[in-house]
Amino acid sequence: MTERKEFRDLAEPDAAREAIASLDLVPEPESVPLEEARGRVLAERVDAAIDVPGFDRASMDGYAVRARDTFGADEADPVELDLVGAVHAGATPEVTVEPGTCAEVSTGAVMPDGADAVVMVERTDERPADGSGTGGNDGGDDGGDDRPARIAFRTSVAPGDHVMAAGADIAAGARALGPGTRLTPREIGLLSALGVDEVPVRGRPTVGIVSTGDELVRPGDDLDPSRGEIYDVNSTTIAAGVTEAGGEPVLYPHAGDDYAEMERLLREAADECDLVLSSGSTSASAVDVIYRVIEERGELLLHGVAVKPGKPMLIGRLDRADGGESAYVGLPGYPVSALTIFRTFVAPAVREAAGLPEPRTATVEGRMAVRERYGEGRLRLMPVGLLDLGDGGTTGGGAADGAAADGPAGDRDLPLVYPVDKGSGATTSLVEADGVVAVDPDTEYLEAGEPVTVQLFSPDVRPPTLLGVGEDDPAVNRLLDRLENPRYLPVGSREGLRRLRDGVPDVAVVAGPTDRDVDSVVLGEWSREWGLVVPDGNPEGVEGVADLVDRDLRFVNRPTETGLRRSLDDDIGDLATERGGSRADLTDRIDGYGLTLRAFESPVRRVLAGDADAGLGLRETAERLGCGFVPLGEQRVVVRAATDRADREAVASLAAELDDDGTERLLAGLAGYSA
Repeated sequence: MTERKEFRDLAEPDAAREAIASLDLVPEPESVPLEEARGRVLAERVDAAIDVPGFDRASMDGYAVRARDTFGADEADPVELDLVGAVHAGATPEVTVEPGTCAEVSTGAVMPDGADAVVMVERTDERPADGSGTGGNDGGDDGGDDRPARIAFRTSVAPGDHVMAAGADIAAGARALGPGTRLTPREIGLLSALGVDEVPVRGRPTVGIVSTGDELVRPGDDLDPSRGEIYDVNSTTIAAGVTEAGGEPVLYPHAGDDYAEMERLLREAADECDLVLSSGSTSASAVDVIYRVIEERGELLLHGVAVKPGKPMLIGRLDRADGGESAYVGLPGYPVSALTIFRTFVAPAVREAAGLPEPRTATVEGRMAVRERYGEGRLRLMPVGLLDLGDGGTTGGGAADGAAADGPAGDRDLPLVYPVDKGSGATTSLVEADGVVAVDPDTEYLEAGEPVTVQLFSPDVRPPTLLGVGEDDPAVNRLLDRLENPRYLPVGSREGLRRLRDGVPDVAVVAGPTDRDVDSVVLGEWSREWGLVVPDGNPEGVEGVADLVDRDLRFVNRPTETGLRRSLDDDIGDLATERGGSRADLTDRIDGYGLTLRAFESPVRRVLAGDADAGLGLRETAERLGCGFVPLGEQRVVVRAATDRADREAVASLAAELDDDGTERLLAGLAGYSA
């Protein structure tokens, strides 16, 4: 009489999950063409190799000018400039804007040499060569030979007005997408804008599927009910589940209850797949022999789970011909039980191996993190980001004076919703937002703490585990790579502190001096060397800030929100004090002081291209890109957490990466950095 395998000491569900978690299902990373990357998961960080846009671009129809030529212009006393030509989108400029001249430009056109701002066409008048007026300009210009000789400007502009500078959307060297990002159409769009054609992605685990049992018949074959035959439902059902979970299903021929045939199929599947799934032949029947195959050709970790449906479940490993192992899970034979066990225990493991998040619904209820004003009388689809504080974090509320915390208790458990809107031309808005909130035309404002419904960009959207804002910095990019699904907005140190005060982000990264006092907890800090980036060999012999003021050097600056800019301004202020003048007097003498670029690498690339003699930057960036460097000092970079978020799991994980050893590893190889 054949001995029956009996279930004894059924494992608890958590034990089954732990057993599956101990299996290695993660395949090797691979590279795929961009057109095949949708739905895949990035295996490593992708940095921008180019500026987007790659040129200074007019952001509206009008006239490209030297901003200083318009100073003082108004409706009563316009300024007239000679029109020297036109530049249209997609064309190379063939004109140069000299002092006292202007050029017609269309939206998206390359800014001509010499011009640093655009005046919208609605604020201009056409003047014929004799100087008599022709009335207001409504934009109707056919660009023909009767183009007026002079243009009257009824407003003044500042350098950079109505110009999208090269790299303003995303700058070369900036962190575009981090490892673990699932590539949806919006990320594909960003990668396309960066010119990426091959994408490093996590491999999809291959899952071999073997259905067992003498009673099974493949769909399409003849069925003999008199012999108790049934169609094989599990193979196609489980294969669909594997695909949905991010795996690659491989269907093998149906196996009966013959030991030799079952062993052959399972070993073939183990040699070719990361995970082998079988359905049927797992119960304690005399003819159910699969557990013996696993015991003799691998390792049986678990047989039987205290769950209904799905008690007869196997978990183990199968030996491969190459000496390695393949993971194995045996599912029950009944389709409902098989699918239930697959979705409860196996699908999460497949998703984790593929780097995919748990599925979500297409809408999420949240609460506004800040007060958002609106009064344009139109339906607004407001891009927003989500931050789920459900692991024990509190509401924050900062500038809302606790408004978010004073709402109903149920509302306080909702995710934070914060506006994300960098303009319709910014591709990065797509990856910094999770969805949109529809704001009715008659809504004047959304109050902090007010419940809202977020329409997700797709059901696959997963809010970040941690939201950071502040200074852009090479070490911060490395730090983010060590965290699970973070989101970081490089808004600068000043803006980062303001947002931290307002209670939106978990952390802010602040560089250089600051006069803001924000209640926060310091998680970690380091130093970085800053100064002037110059061409290799420093051909102009630049020695410091005084050279920018006293000599005819072209300079590239950083925005006022950044720590680098604050340190530079302090140095200029010290120089002004030494000379008995004002800082404004000195900055007016620096060619390019008012033109700023967004990311820490952008000034370096302008210097490399020969478009500037010096730029504000870091030693690390200068050395990495082959430029010279004139040191001006060191800055402390401090990672600060909102006091009421310090106990969040994601914040604690970040803090753990910034202990003494962690910070040393983080800064290893970064020139000019020290703990």
